[in-house]
Amino acid sequence: MKKTLKYLAWGCVALCLAAPTALADTDRAVNDDTAVARSLDIFNSLYKELNTFYVDTIDAQKAIENAINAMLDDIDPYTEYIPSKETDEFMTLSTGEYGGIGSYLMERTVDGRKGVYISGPYEGSPAARAGLRAGDRIIMIDGDSTDTWTSEQVSKRLKGQANTHLTVKVVRPYDEDSIKTFSFNRETISVNPVPYYGVTRDNIGYIDLTTFNEKSAQQVRDAVIALKKDPHVKNIVLDLRSNGGGIVEGAIQIVGCFVPKGTQVLVMRGRDKSSERTYKTTSDPVDTKIPLAVLIDGGSASASEITAGALQDLDRAVIIGSRSFGKGLVQSTRSLPYDGMLKVTIAKYYIPSGRLIQEVDYGNRNADGSYKKTTTDSTARVFHTAHGREVLEGGGIMPDIKVEPRELKRIVYNIMRDHWDFDFATRYVAQHQGGIASPADFEVTDDMFNEFKEFLNPDKFEYDKVCEQQLAALRKTATAEGYMNDSTAAQFDRLEALLKHDLDHDLDLHRRDIAYLLSQEIMDRVYYQRGQVENSIKDDEYLDQAKEMFDKPGEYARILNLKGKKRF
Repeated sequence: MKKTLKYLAWGCVALCLAAPTALADTDRAVNDDTAVARSLDIFNSLYKELNTFYVDTIDAQKAIENAINAMLDDIDPYTEYIPSKETDEFMTLSTGEYGGIGSYLMERTVDGRKGVYISGPYEGSPAARAGLRAGDRIIMIDGDSTDTWTSEQVSKRLKGQANTHLTVKVVRPYDEDSIKTFSFNRETISVNPVPYYGVTRDNIGYIDLTTFNEKSAQQVRDAVIALKKDPHVKNIVLDLRSNGGGIVEGAIQIVGCFVPKGTQVLVMRGRDKSSERTYKTTSDPVDTKIPLAVLIDGGSASASEITAGALQDLDRAVIIGSRSFGKGLVQSTRSLPYDGMLKVTIAKYYIPSGRLIQEVDYGNRNADGSYKKTTTDSTARVFHTAHGREVLEGGGIMPDIKVEPRELKRIVYNIMRDHWDFDFATRYVAQHQGGIASPADFEVTDDMFNEFKEFLNPDKFEYDKVCEQQLAALRKTATAEGYMNDSTAAQFDRLEALLKHDLDHDLDLHRRDIAYLLSQEIMDRVYYQRGQVENSIKDDEYLDQAKEMFDKPGEYARILNLKGKKRF
């Protein structure tokens, strides 16, 4: 079967390679059209023969989709086929709306039982108002058992037209009456792209933007207007960390909150000159003078990079954090037969200085098959911001003030991977109903942390003891190569004693990061995403850097070179 799919894939790839040539040279259009028709004929005939004579039954839909995906994977990771069964989910990401109950789901196995769990309802959603909680295991929907269902099957069943009724039965942990039934109506769920904004560090108006959907620009504009009414607010911080982007127009409108109407934000260039489009701001700004900082990291991509990059090029904001992802490509959707869609890369975008921030050149590969980078540190072209600062092309957006992101420690990863933090938070909230402090005041106390340490079962905790594993491998290698003797073995024993893991010690060593996980899970259960953000920014190196920069006289203007001659 694997060989079958390989040939199907190559048939599609051959078609893909032939088609662009036909568009590139009109003098050879007849020959290229012939090549396309020949490739299609070969592919159709090949599949017909396989379907007729192959020893096993071929899943037609799966085979064709695999072939399509193999062809598209050879182009870039953003050009993809969206079958009809996935179009609703894709449109949800774009519009921020869908019909359902308003909750995240997760699939996991607990004590050998596989199930689908509520991982967290949205604030104010039908699920939250009905009383569903994080940690509830869904066992029945409208009378049908979900014991063998996947999270995709459960999600599909929970979604539906607004104002339609459903009944959900769950098993609730840490509750004497563990079987609970909830009846309520589905609603149109609107995903809020700005879960929190407020005042922090005495004078900073902080806005958290998680995605770029159709509501993002208005939500940011409303937040800026509201914050400016607070007399304490002297500066604005827009947080784009881990924001993977979305609708490009949203980025242009958000930039428009802070720069004059008619300011050029980006130019899109496709495969020919006629496809070039220039995008400018179209609305009156909220404030063109208030000091502004934008937070980014390696998860900031696409529309996030347009926003941060344009504000950097225009010398309108100081960028704080670590280098962004580096996605300078634009996608558009095309309708396909039978309600499918093609999301296809149609252009590259260039921000106000004229630079392209794309990290990877998907049109060129290295000898080992990996993609080449668009530039290197030595070959990157230098561009200039509005006031003459040097910025480089390629490789994403480089911050003006660098902050090293925290390294994820293995023990922290193990706690997250196996949901120890999730389950502890579920139990803790169940035992402390009504006694959880506000997000601004909540913190993990010594007693709470010790309670978590007791909750974590050493016999079940799968711990990646890397030092011990590598030392054992080195001991085995030394034995195999003839270096092991009594003296060497004694040295290994001594080193093993020094490097032996102590779970209690390691938990204490990484208390800060573990306490952050516990706080986030507990806040999500009581105060939802809004509470998570408000609690997390109390201890945030990025915001500390912003505060230091804003409060140092003349530092903001110095970084942006605001006294320099304006170039555009």
